[in-house]
Amino acid sequence: MICINQDSPYKQLEPGVERKILATGGGLMTAQFRFQKGAIGALHSHPHEQVGYVVSGSVDLTLEGKTQTLRAGDSYYVPPGLVHGVKALEDTVLVDVFTPQRQDFL
Repeated sequence: MICINQDSPYKQLEPGVERKILATGGGLMTAQFRFQKGAIGALHSHPHEQVGYVVSGSVDLTLEGKTQTLRAGDSYYVPPGLVHGVKALEDTVLVDVFTPQRQDFL
């Protein structure tokens, strides 16, 4: 499947946080997130594996109670069931890949 980024609309999730679905197929899903400075991606967990990449900006990423600042070019892995969340330190774009696909996003 090919996904043209500019043709995929963002969905408002909560104040300052938007998500769009990029390419999906088989057991994989790619999503792009935009966070306005100060926006929070609340702590949560899910049964999916997740790999993320900071495209631009910076966030404080919390994984199981430990927080680290990530900047453009940094990446992260979230195993299934691990509690995690982010706070945007500036306007930020993240790309996340999930397996299996997040049916709750479709």
